[in-house]
Amino acid sequence: MSARPLATGTIMGKRRAFGLIAFAIASLGAFAASATPDVERPVAVVELFTSQGCNSCPNADSLLGELAERGDVVALAFHVDYWDYLGWKDTLARPENTERQRDYSRMFGNRSVYTPQIVVNGSIDVKGSKPARVESALRRAQMGHSLPVDVDLAFDDDSLLIGIGDGKVAAEAAIVIVYFDERAEVAITQGKNRGQTHSYVHPVRAYHAAGMWQGESQELRMPLHEVQKKSSGGVAVLVQEINANGLPGTIRGAAMIHHQRGS
Repeated sequence: MSARPLATGTIMGKRRAFGLIAFAIASLGAFAASATPDVERPVAVVELFTSQGCNSCPNADSLLGELAERGDVVALAFHVDYWDYLGWKDTLARPENTERQRDYSRMFGNRSVYTPQIVVNGSIDVKGSKPARVESALRRAQMGHSLPVDVDLAFDDDSLLIGIGDGKVAAEAAIVIVYFDERAEVAITQGKNRGQTHSYVHPVRAYHAAGMWQGESQELRMPLHEVQKKSSGGVAVLVQEINANGLPGTIRGAAMIHHQRGS
């Protein structure tokens, strides 16, 4: 799809955690894991910005599904809403997903946003419709020894347990909780993809910042009922740097866990 211009507006301070709402979490004294993450030591986080109204997105959607099956990639689909005017309102789109993409575009210095876009580890920007470029970005991520910070996830009877390891700090980092559904089947009846039914893997339903990481190990607990209300699939946790302008940067650590596999 052709590019859309960036919206204008004042960029808030770095504690803004790029538009997310802070969420209070109590410290956990002992991290007693009862299940392991589905992607325990990922080599990369792949964020696909996509739209059901984008005629060049289906191949990228399929590619994300393949990456989700690799076992070493945290694959997330952020559906955006700025193509809804074409005749089909994306049923999975969230305004905050669009804002996240716009923040990335500001960080990368791009003049506009577009779909399908893939961001690898918060630091590499490639066209999602170009599988060879995506694979190249993943190789670059692996060669760069990315995601050095350990993130452990587990469910107990009433909580999601989050353990974050220590590491060297290049910049303040937000602990970002991302809620996703396992899969969504959508029959598209209008717009450029009308008459088609697509399967979307790991569509993001909500996300927020759960605090800041400053290089020291942390153990956190979230109420399980709150996690289950926000998604039917599971949770990804990202440790993501924030630059001086409050924009998202390099992802330092990540993990993913599914409800049905971990509960």
